[in-house]
Amino acid sequence: MIESAYGLWSLVLINSALFIFFAFSFFKPQSRRDWRTLGMFSAFVVALFTEMYGFPLTIYLLSGWLAQTFPGVDFLAHDSGHLLEVMFGWRSNPHFGPFHLISTLFIGGGFWLLAAAWRVLYAAQASGQLATTGPYARLRHPQYVGFVLIMVGFLFQWPTLITLVMFPILLVVYVRLARREEHDSAAAFGDAWTHYARATPAFIPRWRTGHGRASPST
Repeated sequence: MIESAYGLWSLVLINSALFIFFAFSFFKPQSRRDWRTLGMFSAFVVALFTEMYGFPLTIYLLSGWLAQTFPGVDFLAHDSGHLLEVMFGWRSNPHFGPFHLISTLFIGGGFWLLAAAWRVLYAAQASGQLATTGPYARLRHPQYVGFVLIMVGFLFQWPTLITLVMFPILLVVYVRLARREEHDSAAAFGDAWTHYARATPAFIPRWRTGHGRASPST
């Protein structure tokens, strides 16, 4: 059972490489800061797939509690690694469970946001202008938000102790990197950046009210 469900290190390598390649293709890192952003996301992905297909550390560490709380569930079976489906009573194929479907939406939306933001950013950089259209019309840092959406999606699909610890750390690091980018943009674009930053939230888009005015946001 253990051999068939886990220890599949070739799948760890293939899936990690695939998602890192997708992120690289959509994000297209250029600066050292970009590579650092992608590197931290890559570490998250490798940690995730290591537990998903290689060694289920979280399940082993929580095995006593899981066995007592959910009797009759074989947690060494691969499908049982979808812990949220198990905990909320979903006993059918976990790939069609509610949390897995939510995960797909977050991951797909994150990759879409990365791609859409890159097109706008590339055009703006090529013309020496500030990116203010497309996703940048609603957020100052859509690419960081895209990475966060993908990680949230993976946490819904296959939560692990390591990725749950890594997630808030990565949030803090991404916010710091975003602030450094803002400092550089302010120096490069001056008043244009100031007006843009005042009108556009950093990470959470503003919701429009019925009077067409934006409610406060972060």
